[in-house]
Amino acid sequence: MSAQPADHVTVPPPAARRPPPAARRPPPAARRPPPAARRPPPAARRPPPAPAPAPGAPAELRALLRADRRADTWVPAFERDWTKALEDARHAFSLTPLHEVVRTWQLRVGAAPAVDAFMDSGQDESDFVDLDDVLGGRP
Repeated sequence: MSAQPADHVTVPPPAARRPPPAARRPPPAARRPPPAARRPPPAARRPPPAPAPAPGAPAELRALLRADRRADTWVPAFERDWTKALEDARHAFSLTPLHEVVRTWQLRVGAAPAVDAFMDSGQDESDFVDLDDVLGGRP
C-alpha cells in the first residue's frame, strides 16, 4: 500500500456509505395512512340508494290516483311518466327509471293533503317554489 499524505481523507466506497435498505424505508404502516384516513368523510360519500318500491307499488299507486279528485290530470301524467320510464329502462337495462317514477308519484300523492290544506287556508302562494322544482324534473 502506498502512503497517503496527512491532509488526504479516505472516502469509503458507495456501498459502505449507504444504510441497508430496511433502514432507508419507513415501515409500511408509516408510509400509508390507515384505511379510515383514506376514505372521504361521511358527508362526501354518496348516500345509499333508496330501497326499491314493492312490486305491486305501481298498481297501488295507479289505483290511488284514479280514486283522487285530481284523477283527470294525474292519471294521464302518471301514464306518460310511466311509459317514458319503461322506454328508458329498456334502453338502460335498469329498473331505476321505473323506481324513480313510483317514488316521485308517491311523494306527490303524499304531499297532496298538505297542499290542499294550504290552498284552503287562503294564504298567498305566489312566492313559493313549484313542486317539480322540489322533487326534481320528471324522469
